[in-house]
Amino acid sequence: MQIIKTILTLIILFASTTCWGQEIKRIQPVWWFGGALGGNINIYSSDFKKLNSSTSVPSAFTKGSGLGIFVSPLVEYKPDPVWGGQLFLGFDGRGGSFSDTRGNDTTSSLSSSMNYITLEPSIRYTPFEYPLYFFAGPRIGFNVAKSFTLNQTPGGEKKGDFDNVRGTAIGGQIGAGYEFSLTKFDADWQVIASPFLSVHFGQGPRSEENWGITTVRAGLALKFGNSLDVKTKVEKEVQFTIRAPRIIPRERKVEETFPLRNYVFFDKDSEEIPSRYVRLTYESAQMFQEEQLLEPQPKDLTGRSRRQLTVYHNILNILGDRLRKYTRSSVTLIGSSEYGESAGKELAESVKRYLMVVFGIEGERITTRGSVKPTIPSVQPGATRELDLVIPEDRRVEITSSSSELLEPVKIISLQEDPMDSDVLFSVSSSDDYFASWSLILTDESGKVKQLGPYASRQERIPGKLILGDKMKQTYKVVFEGSTSDGKIIRKEDTMRLIMSDEPEEAPGFRFSILFEFDQSKTVATYERFLTQTVAPMIPDGSSIIIHGHTDIIGEESHNLALSRARANETMAVIDKALQRLGKRNISYDTYGFGEDIRRAPFDNNLPEERFYNRTVIIDIVPE
Repeated sequence: MQIIKTILTLIILFASTTCWGQEIKRIQPVWWFGGALGGNINIYSSDFKKLNSSTSVPSAFTKGSGLGIFVSPLVEYKPDPVWGGQLFLGFDGRGGSFSDTRGNDTTSSLSSSMNYITLEPSIRYTPFEYPLYFFAGPRIGFNVAKSFTLNQTPGGEKKGDFDNVRGTAIGGQIGAGYEFSLTKFDADWQVIASPFLSVHFGQGPRSEENWGITTVRAGLALKFGNSLDVKTKVEKEVQFTIRAPRIIPRERKVEETFPLRNYVFFDKDSEEIPSRYVRLTYESAQMFQEEQLLEPQPKDLTGRSRRQLTVYHNILNILGDRLRKYTRSSVTLIGSSEYGESAGKELAESVKRYLMVVFGIEGERITTRGSVKPTIPSVQPGATRELDLVIPEDRRVEITSSSSELLEPVKIISLQEDPMDSDVLFSVSSSDDYFASWSLILTDESGKVKQLGPYASRQERIPGKLILGDKMKQTYKVVFEGSTSDGKIIRKEDTMRLIMSDEPEEAPGFRFSILFEFDQSKTVATYERFLTQTVAPMIPDGSSIIIHGHTDIIGEESHNLALSRARANETMAVIDKALQRLGKRNISYDTYGFGEDIRRAPFDNNLPEERFYNRTVIIDIVPE
């Protein structure tokens, strides 16, 4: 069995080094027909002396092996990319030779011709993007040959047929294969070559004698399929939709509840608080109040990420101001450094000195500790990728306190110049999702043409202001052009009208954010109390709620996209449940997961704090 495991491992390793997916998705036929040719390695395990009623040997045959041929037509059914079925009906050679035996001064050599017509239906499973597949199912063998040749020394040669041979032998099979396309992606007739490896087991050939056969089969299947009908069906089922806002707001004033990230990050080989954090003198600290950051001048209202980072980079000043205000509260600073606990404690001591010297906080109210790793590290055990990004995230001082008022969120007043509900949503779908790319051609009332794309995703959100430019209203003819996997262009047409609001919205919107540690260290359930008791009561009847999840750029893009979508959907479920309990009515939701999409990321990904703030779900509440 060790050789079987080795061969299967080699197939999987080979497949994993092959292309993970085609640049252009191939339209796959549902039905495939062809044939297979292979070789059997037959492994015998036995314990018998009697060959038939007239022939026996003095010492039992106990093991043997041999080679046989397998040839069969095949039929394969693949209704979807993952599951399917296949059927072989062909010749299956299970012949071989037994190891010589010796007894009563006689040496016996035995070879067999044990052949079958085999019926092998199986379930096919393709779990990966690349065309490695697995199959398993029963095997029914109908015996067509059962002869043997016995040579004895002394004694000579004797030929005959085994007796008590099963006319039908029942067994099972399990195997794997890999598919190589031999035709261009746009060919109506598709041809695939598929090397495969399988293991067969089950009933032995004889009903009254102990003789088992395990067969390892290696072969090559050639498959033919016609994709024309599938292409025609897919083209008919292509759907292209536009969802445009009724009115595009010029701008919206937003009251944002901004979570205060309780980490201070340090540069490598430095115990000094980095210069990007706002550090005050003792004199200026006497005049500092947190409210100065939260009510900016009108010229500073725009630029959400800049506004947030300004608040975050004042975290030590906010903490110092709150410690002065809440005189009975205390704080613990936990420094983490890859150079050890003592180095980590020095980082914590740097923060402590700042709070004591600049804000006059008593030293006994500030506890410091050192650690090699933070409580929830970004560097995972065994990690080897993107260490240049995650290691700096673990070089930090964590601020903790049993007094919740020290680390409660702050409120920011800002202007949204491109609210997400001002986006135009373009969607494309088909039953097989086989577009390589798609583009948009927009023609306005004056005949001016604007082309957008190409895109590869199923949905694209484009700001309405970007489409309108300097116009206040416009009707567009929208032409969708999709490039199919066979090189054809599918066109769909529609119209849309966009109108820009003349005045800024009077009613303010609200924004809330929840933050996550690296990957899945926290779940949305952690914030259920905040979402239920703080966010939900702020939502008036008739509001639109836009929930969008984001991640940083660390890790696989597909994983980050799925993670952001899952968090956004879970957040919506918690809020919706709370609103139903509160009796809120006429609430609409838009939920999106953008993953690490830099076009939609709340922040850049250059600094550790930016990546931490990108691990977020943002809730925008748009009044009616």
